[in-house]
Amino acid sequence: MKKQKSQQLLEYIVNSEAKQLGDFKATAQIAAELLSQQLNVSSVVVSAICSENDTLEQITRLTIASLPPKTLSQVQSYRPKPSLCDDFISQLKVERHITSEYCVDDPRLVELQAYYQGHGIRAVLEVAIRINGHLEGMLSLERTESSEPWHESEVQLCSQVADQLALTLATKYGYDKDERLTLLLSAAEQSDQIMMVVNLATDCIEYVNNAHFELTKVPKERILGRKIQVLDFFKQYPNLSESVLNKARNGEPCEEEINLIRHDGSAYWMRLSVKRFISERGNHFALVNAENCTEQHHHQSELLRLAWRCGLTGLYNRTHFSRVLKKLKSGHMVLIDLRGFKRFNDTYGHANGDVMLIEIARRIRHFAEVHQLSEIARIGSDEFGILFENNEDEFSIQQATERLYRQLEAPITIGIEQIEPKPALARVDIASIEEQFSSLTCADIALQYAKNKQGNAIQVFNSALLNAFKEDAQIERDLVAAIKGRQFELYYQPLKDLKKQAYIGAEALIRWHHPKKGVLYPGAFIDIAEQSGLINDIGSWVLEAACKQLNLWQRHQIDISMHVNVSARQFFSGTLFEQVWSLVTRYRLKPHSLILEITETELMEDIRSATNLCNELADLGVGLAIDDFGTGYSSMRYLKQFPISKLKIDRSFISDLSVSHESREIVSAIIAMASALNISLTAEGVETKEQESFLAEHLCHQAQGFLYSPALRESEFSQFLAKSPSIH
Repeated sequence: MKKQKSQQLLEYIVNSEAKQLGDFKATAQIAAELLSQQLNVSSVVVSAICSENDTLEQITRLTIASLPPKTLSQVQSYRPKPSLCDDFISQLKVERHITSEYCVDDPRLVELQAYYQGHGIRAVLEVAIRINGHLEGMLSLERTESSEPWHESEVQLCSQVADQLALTLATKYGYDKDERLTLLLSAAEQSDQIMMVVNLATDCIEYVNNAHFELTKVPKERILGRKIQVLDFFKQYPNLSESVLNKARNGEPCEEEINLIRHDGSAYWMRLSVKRFISERGNHFALVNAENCTEQHHHQSELLRLAWRCGLTGLYNRTHFSRVLKKLKSGHMVLIDLRGFKRFNDTYGHANGDVMLIEIARRIRHFAEVHQLSEIARIGSDEFGILFENNEDEFSIQQATERLYRQLEAPITIGIEQIEPKPALARVDIASIEEQFSSLTCADIALQYAKNKQGNAIQVFNSALLNAFKEDAQIERDLVAAIKGRQFELYYQPLKDLKKQAYIGAEALIRWHHPKKGVLYPGAFIDIAEQSGLINDIGSWVLEAACKQLNLWQRHQIDISMHVNVSARQFFSGTLFEQVWSLVTRYRLKPHSLILEITETELMEDIRSATNLCNELADLGVGLAIDDFGTGYSSMRYLKQFPISKLKIDRSFISDLSVSHESREIVSAIIAMASALNISLTAEGVETKEQESFLAEHLCHQAQGFLYSPALRESEFSQFLAKSPSIH
């Protein structure tokens, strides 16, 4: 329970008319109602003990009934009288409170078990109502359902409420004024709240309880009877404290939260309230109530840290960085990305990935300290940002950026290995960017270019990049219209079986009939579709159009397979299996006639998900081909793991077979590997008879390329097949 609410509850009781008048029953009722509203309890019971006639009077009982009325009438309604629970009473006198999460099995509460069982009570908090150490009653909180243990704040609150009930009871007893004052002071001394009385005529401290020493470590004798100006509050906040004192003189209540420093240098937070009261003789006094709220402020500080800081690196997070960036009109921003980090994470594990991120963050922090930069942040999984808010010249910023790049690419020792990070840096002059684009957007644009650079991967954002971005944005808008307007068409490139010298397959390739630019090949728009997320809609259309065409060929007894390229985003979308299952079922495609192609680099992005999906597709009779094989993250272990039906040798190895010994060796090795794994093999980009002869001699299964035919429209492809030998 928040301390502020506890304070309000206690103040409500303290300031209630019933409490002021010493009406114990009414005060007990108020306390029960407030506690039942603020705490998770089933019943609140306030009882008074009369030791003279051995009775326990139930002053009030506030219950949320959990038993049927008939059952309630049959159980023991009242707690046992004091003489029947001597052990319990003795413990309560000494301990002041007893907490129990399972009271029916608690040996300290054996004498009350019949009462607890009758009411279905499982957890209790029993608090003594004491006056001068004498047990006058008890405040009992009951729960019929087990829950978490009683929190310290709940115990503290109930103890304070019990103190207030004790004060009320003391007033009710009608002692003379001296005895009543003694009781009140005694109860105040036991309170965890600071209580102080200040004479507003003399500014002298007339009374202060022991709680003040517990919090401030200032002995009572050093402040009692002295001017209020000796308090740390007045010394450390002279203007504020004088304002509070003036409000008290004018009869205005006041509340403040202040951060104070003790004599030993330790800090603490105090929440205080000041109210004026007038004695029977007409003298004006100020009642000061205060409590320690250090823990609450530390909690708030921790929440603030979690809100603005990265938990792993300790740097600011993206939210904070973006807020600062929005306010800047000048300066430079540097965006840092670690190329290949995801693959490193997958290969070496997330723990080692975290080690790398922490070390990169340390280097960035050191760089920032040297250059006196305060705004550094981790703004993505492997992305970091730095702000140069000072007005350094362009050349100095450039040199600093290059030094940062060299520091970041230095090897990192992880375990027994030396890992070389591959940073990419983008720099943006904040004052130069157009209003409709954010600094982070411009930095992201530059970063994409930096990642593709050879050597120093540093890119400064400029107008040329912005224009290219605008062109890409226009293509993205045109793609949206193209999807709605059916501006796409599939072309088909034949695959030839080199042994049988027959065409046995076709690769579906998309073409875009742009209304202004004419026919566009995939290279002009696929990357933009990937970045914008439109690739899923385009990929779904391609897959359905290809399956529909394959169905038509099969109905005309044309026995060839259909190869369809699938992007990584589409492959890992979570809906590919359902889509393929629907298409295979609807068009009644022959098993193994549909083959999906994905690059090996994309396949390695999520090994576990890819393996599961490949196995599911294989169960449907759908083949999987790895496209551009040899250019990515090749691994025999993964090839054995996936149910792969085909490898496609990248055209870069085929194009220079006649002049490059290395390419011939690589292609020979790939063919031998595929043969050992019993995987079908297709060579892409075959353009000469010499290339075909080499592939055939080394037992490559299939080939495709301009030697046979470019990609053709469906009508032209059908004519091509009709003139060529095929397998039926």
